Amino acid sequence: MIEVILDKCIGCKICVKNCPLDAIEVVDRKARLKDNCVTCGICVRVCPKDALEKVEEVTGGTLRCTHCPVGCIIPEGKTGACTRYTHSNGEIIRNRKLVVDAITRVPESINLPYKPLITAVGSGTEYPCCKPAPFIVQDNIQGVDVVTVVTEAPLSYSGAKVKIDTNMHIGEEGAKVKRDGKVVGMITTEEYGAKMLTIGGANLLSNGNDGFVVARTIVDLSNGRRVILKVDKGSTLELQQGEAPVIDGVKEKLMRVGCGSATIGLFARHLAKVVNEAIVLDYHVIGLLSEHLAGEEVGLTYTGVVPYGVRSTRGRYFGQHGHGWGGTEIVNPVDAVASVDMNRSKAGDTILVTETTGQKAALLEIQEDGSVKEIPMTEEVLNAVKLISDTCEESVVSIIYTGGTGGSARGGVTSFPRKLTDAIHKEEINMTVAGAPVFILPGGGINFMVDVGKMVPEATTWVPTPATVAPVEYTMTRDKYEELGGHTDKIITKAELLKRLEEEE
Repeated sequence: MIEVILDKCIGCKICVKNCPLDAIEVVDRKARLKDNCVTCGICVRVCPKDALEKVEEVTGGTLRCTHCPVGCIIPEGKTGACTRYTHSNGEIIRNRKLVVDAITRVPESINLPYKPLITAVGSGTEYPCCKPAPFIVQDNIQGVDVVTVVTEAPLSYSGAKVKIDTNMHIGEEGAKVKRDGKVVGMITTEEYGAKMLTIGGANLLSNGNDGFVVARTIVDLSNGRRVILKVDKGSTLELQQGEAPVIDGVKEKLMRVGCGSATIGLFARHLAKVVNEAIVLDYHVIGLLSEHLAGEEVGLTYTGVVPYGVRSTRGRYFGQHGHGWGGTEIVNPVDAVASVDMNRSKAGDTILVTETTGQKAALLEIQEDGSVKEIPMTEEVLNAVKLISDTCEESVVSIIYTGGTGGSARGGVTSFPRKLTDAIHKEEINMTVAGAPVFILPGGGINFMVDVGKMVPEATTWVPTPATVAPVEYTMTRDKYEELGGHTDKIITKAELLKRLEEEE
């Protein structure tokens, strides 16, 4: 339950605004809990005056939810903070029936070949855009006449998403990313086990003469070339599609197996056999074995060890970004232990400190006075750590090329550009870039993302408008192409094209 310390409460209503269940009200400038409070603790964490206190107590008529580490204490007939689980007749139940049938439909393009009849790499560009595309090719695939239209389209709306598998802190979100002193992008956010950069985009490409280095950077990355970038007040990055990132001169080896909490969850059973306690350092969520629900699941009781970080929920702590272990500030494993309650632990008990990749690990021993000292690793602890590192994938850099072809480039395909856009969104047309399947963003336009690792090598170029040039293919049935108002008088068969290419050699 939550208790309000009345002499500290100033009635600011921050707790009211943050409560997910509308379970707090302010009366006479003092917070007051309603009967649907589930002790999720959000109000305690956001209160600027420490006027709310969480009391871990399951009272009569309540049940503790165990479906996540928050551990809501839910009164009969009420839901947890997530609103997914309800306390009903003495049970915690999921309050939505399982949905069996997906709402997506089978696209018409499933009858189309996975690959285009030809790629657009090397096809060239017709200009102005009202001219038919360079190649419009037809072939018969399993009794169906299929057409592929190809063009190398200059796209001023283009860029690259860069995924860097690393725990290292490379810079603050929003920090500018530069090449040769010119701004080419920014750090956007974290993905699972990776840092994300956005390179390019229409505004940077149109940024005067600096747009050229932006276009060159997008193309170099998309074509698998090594590029060196510098983050403002951050790291120097050596990046190449499909290769390990090099950060500040150090080659990254492994991508983490999960956050610190996830690592505890995955390996609790193994860790519990070899140490009394384990701390998995991670810049996102630090895991503490004995306090974690996974530790309880394998028979452990809380050791009283308090790790570095700010407690979130049971066995889960928030750390700070840094260049130490697990991307935190910790460079000495002894500093991973903030304190030890000697009423719960005893001298000689062991604590493993490691990372989510298992690349660094140390074994600590609790002393009589509650301090800890590092001791040699035992073979069984080394084997447990190796199990973590063996589960990790290798770190790589992945490039996603992004662009928009919903503008004039459609003129080379059809006289009715809106029909082309609609047909792509309905998946009646199989759009590919350099032979690779694309993801079409919902909404208007033809905004796409494509994994450059699946594209024909060296497929993109750039023009000094500046814009990057993407080889785009549209594959559909002949009937659909006629329905779109396509340039059918320019169709040639694939056999004719191949013969022409052979004669040109």
